[in-house]
Amino acid sequence: MSERGEIVLRRRDDDGALELRVNGVFVMDDRETSSEELLAQVALSGSPSRVLVGGLGLGYTVRALLADARVREVVVAEIEPALIEWMRAGLVPSVLDDPRVVVAVGDVRAVVAEQADASYDGILLDVDNGPDFLVYDGNAVIYQDGFLAVCRSKLRAGGVLTVWSSSASAALEGAIGNVFGACVVSPVPVRLQGRDETYYVYQGSVQASS
Repeated sequence: MSERGEIVLRRRDDDGALELRVNGVFVMDDRETSSEELLAQVALSGSPSRVLVGGLGLGYTVRALLADARVREVVVAEIEPALIEWMRAGLVPSVLDDPRVVVAVGDVRAVVAEQADASYDGILLDVDNGPDFLVYDGNAVIYQDGFLAVCRSKLRAGGVLTVWSSSASAALEGAIGNVFGACVVSPVPVRLQGRDETYYVYQGSVQASS
């Protein structure tokens, strides 16, 4: 239990999957991780020496980043200490032992705001279920122009912002388009406990210097 509510890590009886729930709402599991990995793959399309990840989750986005030898530092902003403690205790396969990983415990908005301008090659946001299915209402601002503009200011030329969402969002696409000039939307078909769903990865890029 945290000040934001109940965080539960459990093993499902039907398929043995490790599942994360927040306030009773499904957030993610270790069976369907393709969209989290795509979030990283998009960021790896440039020159990803230094990246910031908003949301540790079960570690699949960070793990995908670390698999690329070009990545020299991954700063992870995670507001829930329990997720970090579970990983360090071995309840979740850890990505925190890699010396390239730096953990910042706190709200992603504050962590991003503290960074120097033009200091990252990628910022990856997976801190909620997207703007239309929020676990925490306060996270709504993460998907709006103001915070997205702060993220853009922290990216170097050629840098990429990627945002995960459990549903299509015209508002998020528009906000990223407003801030970056364009937004690329990648639907990701997924299979969740016997049913077909689609997750989405939204991308904005800072134009590289000519």
